[in-house]
Amino acid sequence: MNWYERILQLQFTWRDAVDIVIVAFIIYNILALIRGTRAMQVSIGLVVLASSFFVARAFNLPALEAISRQTLFYLPFAVIVLFQTEIRRALARMASNPLVTFFSPVARDVPAETIVGACRLLAANRIGALIAVERTQSLRMYAEAAKAVDAVVSSELLISIFTPGGPLHDGAVIVRGNRIVAAGTFLPLTTTPPLKLDHGTRHRAALGLSEDSDAFVIVISEENGSIAAASEGVLKENLDGETLSALMKERLAK
Repeated sequence: MNWYERILQLQFTWRDAVDIVIVAFIIYNILALIRGTRAMQVSIGLVVLASSFFVARAFNLPALEAISRQTLFYLPFAVIVLFQTEIRRALARMASNPLVTFFSPVARDVPAETIVGACRLLAANRIGALIAVERTQSLRMYAEAAKAVDAVVSSELLISIFTPGGPLHDGAVIVRGNRIVAAGTFLPLTTTPPLKLDHGTRHRAALGLSEDSDAFVIVISEENGSIAAASEGVLKENLDGETLSALMKERLAK
């Protein structure tokens, strides 16, 4: 019986189609999650390492087969250790799935224009700032470790927080709805290499939080007064007030 006759004997049902679609969706999301990161190179190495077992069996190489068999036994543990950051991000992003966030509150009353106005003044005076706007995923774990504020968002308050010399200047501000809930917050730094050499801690923190949550993070450079925004692990730079306002409204509306 040749391969063509075997294919004709296969009974393909709608369950098989659903099964293939689900597996393809999972593989696609895994590749999208690690694309462009060092994890992609590690994944290629792991695939090559796992393939050595089948190559050894095909060409009857007993020594290589024995070593590869032992390697495959410990491979799942190595994946957990090597990809712990990516696994954490994947689990966090599951909460941003529409089926999960249907019952989650969305921050629709964020005063975007007030925040944008403050960012314009901060950028014009080259005052560094880091503003994290909470969306569907809670930032409580970061807020609880910072200085509680619990005040209505205003341009004056944001400017006073980030004015150099203040005790909260170097940290981030967390905005939930129309209120500033915390200031002086320390955010997780991204593990991916910076896009530019002049990216400092604020840019790395903005990217890090956007990778670990669905927050919309605004960062202002004190070196050149440029405005950037991070969302879903992507940093958009050199934004003006109009572009920042449009981008902010677009992200918060989702």
